[in-house]
Amino acid sequence: MLAQTLYPLFLSLFFCIPLKFSLLINFAGATQHEAEALIKWKHSLHSQNHSFLSSWALPRDVLSAKHSTIITPCHWLGVGCDNGSVTRLNLTNVGLTGTLYDFNFSSLPNLSYLDLHDNNLFGNIPSSITNLTKLTSLHLGDNQFSGKIPSELGKISSLKNLNLINNFFSGNIPFSLGNLSSLSLLILGNNRLVGTIPSELGHLTLLNELRINLNNLTGPIPPSIGNLRGLKVLSVYGNNLSGTLPKEFDKLTNLTLCFLSNNTISGSLPEKICQGGILQDFCASNNRFSGTVPKGLKNCTSLTRLRLDRNHLVGNITEDFGVYPTVDYIDLSYNNFEGEISSNWAKCKNMTSLKISDNFITGKIPAELREASKLHFLDLSSNRLVGGIPKELGNLQSLFNLTLSNNKLSGSIPRELGNLLDLAYLDLGANGLEGTIPEEIGNFPKMIYLNLSRNNLSGDIPWQIGNLVSLQVLLDLSRNSLSGTIPLQLGNLDNLEVLNLSHNHLSGEIPSTFDKLQSLLLVDVSYNNLEGPLPYNKVFTNAPLESFLGNRALCGNITGLIPCPATLNISKGNDKDHRVTLITAPIIGVGLLVCILVVIAFCLMKGERRVKTRKVDSRRENMFSIWSFDGKLVYEDIKGATEGFDAKYCIGEGGHGSVYKAVLSTGQIVAVKKLKTVQNPSFENQKDFETEIEALTKIRHRNIVKLQGFCSHAQHSLLVCEYLERGSLGKLLVNETEAIELDWEKRINVIKGIANALCYLHYDCSPPIIHRDVSSNNVLLDQDYEARVSDFGTARVLSMDSSNLTELAGTYGYIAPELAYTMKATKKCDVYSFGVLALEVIMGSHPGSLISPTSSSSSVDSTSSSSPTVSYTSLLGNDQLISKDLLDNRLPYPSSEVAHEIAVIIKVAFECIRPDPHMRPNMQYVCYQLVPTRRTSDPTEIEKVVSEDESSSQGTRSMRSCSSSSSHNRVDIV
Repeated sequence: MLAQTLYPLFLSLFFCIPLKFSLLINFAGATQHEAEALIKWKHSLHSQNHSFLSSWALPRDVLSAKHSTIITPCHWLGVGCDNGSVTRLNLTNVGLTGTLYDFNFSSLPNLSYLDLHDNNLFGNIPSSITNLTKLTSLHLGDNQFSGKIPSELGKISSLKNLNLINNFFSGNIPFSLGNLSSLSLLILGNNRLVGTIPSELGHLTLLNELRINLNNLTGPIPPSIGNLRGLKVLSVYGNNLSGTLPKEFDKLTNLTLCFLSNNTISGSLPEKICQGGILQDFCASNNRFSGTVPKGLKNCTSLTRLRLDRNHLVGNITEDFGVYPTVDYIDLSYNNFEGEISSNWAKCKNMTSLKISDNFITGKIPAELREASKLHFLDLSSNRLVGGIPKELGNLQSLFNLTLSNNKLSGSIPRELGNLLDLAYLDLGANGLEGTIPEEIGNFPKMIYLNLSRNNLSGDIPWQIGNLVSLQVLLDLSRNSLSGTIPLQLGNLDNLEVLNLSHNHLSGEIPSTFDKLQSLLLVDVSYNNLEGPLPYNKVFTNAPLESFLGNRALCGNITGLIPCPATLNISKGNDKDHRVTLITAPIIGVGLLVCILVVIAFCLMKGERRVKTRKVDSRRENMFSIWSFDGKLVYEDIKGATEGFDAKYCIGEGGHGSVYKAVLSTGQIVAVKKLKTVQNPSFENQKDFETEIEALTKIRHRNIVKLQGFCSHAQHSLLVCEYLERGSLGKLLVNETEAIELDWEKRINVIKGIANALCYLHYDCSPPIIHRDVSSNNVLLDQDYEARVSDFGTARVLSMDSSNLTELAGTYGYIAPELAYTMKATKKCDVYSFGVLALEVIMGSHPGSLISPTSSSSSVDSTSSSSPTVSYTSLLGNDQLISKDLLDNRLPYPSSEVAHEIAVIIKVAFECIRPDPHMRPNMQYVCYQLVPTRRTSDPTEIEKVVSEDESSSQGTRSMRSCSSSSSHNRVDIV
């Protein structure tokens, strides 16, 4: 009986065991085949990638018949499995360099998720990728792939997400992508695609996001777009699209983000764009849209951003726009709107920017705008506004830019504007304003642009304007009825670049304090009642005659002006009173003649004492006010101050020369860099050297050391800069006591300052300037630990019509890898150096092995014991994931808020040191990320800023800085 019971069970086991054993053999063979395929691809990559993929390895006994080990890659870095087979491969930001040519896709039949974005992969996408028949997500963005997008991708019917953003793909968008009926995400932005948008994309009825922005696409948006009724994000900005929007566009009622900017699309705006009531961003700027604003946008209360600027839109602005309770940014500029500014705008409590310039708006500025308390930017210029400037605007404490120019405003300038301590840009020009300029105009510590020209202002120029020490871009008081003398205090504006006081009733002399306005590039004092000599300043001596015409009796050494008969020209080194009246000139002349005879006789006997006497007598004058007249005198003074460049005055040495501290005869303390021209081939062409240095002397930025001048000599050239008390950042970081004093907040401010400086050089100088030697030794700190980028001995003015080929320059460890083989200096070389330097400031020492000529902005392999652990996806999400290996251990671990700031800096720094210069951000993007109130890690947010600022080049370029002292500065992303 027992035998009868056990026999069937035994028989069952007898047949089942071989079956299970067979399945086990097949399973083992499959996983080993997958492992070998991945290993083969690993070996095709750059050798340095092997350390990142160190877990990808086969035991040595795998091929040995002595063992029956089952090999599985399921525990390797970035590999995920289901049921023992590879289904996911996620190698985001791990520095991969190579191609996909040796990737045997057919060996991974169950792979459903492939994410290789943000690496350095290049070449074409092999057509064999279609062997991944179960693939649902393919992300190859932020690499260097090129060639055409393979049409074979249309055969992977299971594909739901396809992201190829930020590569170099060319050719057309394959119409075969329309076969991917399961696709919900299609991102092809920022490539080099051409042709039209395939109508076949209309077959993708499950699509949620379509981003094909920043390509070279042409033609109209096809009517089939209306089939994508589930579409939430549509981004086509930055192409060459034309024609009108199809009527089917109104079917896209689920849109939350719509970016149409920077094309040539014409016709009407979509009528039902906000019918679903969830539209948040609508950007249609810089197109050719016409007609009125549809009611759908007027009643779209979900909007947070609306850009319709630079079109041909018409209509009554009072009626066409409603109340947007969540709106942050509105720009309606450069259209043909009429009507008055409604007080309803004040109900937009979250609005930070309101721009309605260059329209036909009439009426008064409503006082109710004071209720828009978060307003940072108010531009109502170039309209037909009347009435006075509401004093209530003085309640907008966050206001950064107030532009009301070119209207018909009247009345006086409200004193209450003096309450706007964050104001940096004030333009009230070309109105009918009357009365005096209020003294409160000097209350703006951050002011960099002030224009009150073309009004009916009268009275004296307030001396308080001299308190605007940040004033840099412009001071324009021209074409008013101002009288009295020019205040001496205006000589304190040593950052000012443009000064216009013309067409007033000013009298007296131009103050001698103007001698020290070394930043001035343009000056105009014409058509006043001024008299006396011009200041001893290069901009005055080089200005055209038109800048001084129409005055009573200005004189100076300019063709067309009368010489100054009673002025003692001391440009050769004698330092007596600059201006001598006609009455006292004969007496002083006789006395001077006697003095000269006595001095000559005395110097013949005491030559050594002659030099000392001259130094003592010159102490009342800024040595550099006569810089352009007698460089030899300055050179001799420097040589004497350093005792012939004695080593005891040397405070630093670099690859191109030595730096000395010099106390000049004037009492000025300067830093002098002596460049060895004979040994440095970069200075063989003396004329080119002088031309570039002349350009550099015009640089004025709070985070750049002022280059006060230079001297050329047969043996060497001298660069003379302001002296900074705390010396170089590099020396400070190696000194433990001083490094501890440089706490986290100071270090963050230093990094922001360096970013500001480079952004200024790259985008606010014309032509742009590349530094080429950004390093910790070339960043100086003042008494308050404010950073100054220094050492422009290797800088180059960037020629936009040449290759900019040059000799290799820079400091080892900071030089961008491409310079070693291209010898082409670009802005991205500075970006690389900045990334290295930012890491150095955070780590307390040079990042060293953390970077290399082929390293990327990747996260570091956590399996490598020699490298710190960084996860880019978590840097912004959890501050505690910042490895202590990345932080200077001489400082305590930062607080949560500061740690977040540091995390962003680390992330941006790694992006800056990408080997491929095309994949690095520019300095404008860097600045944008470093401003806490504007920072984002969301590509959609970055896309907004790109769309927002691409066409805003008409603004003042110098406004594009991310000053740590103001969170309201807006940065253009190009």
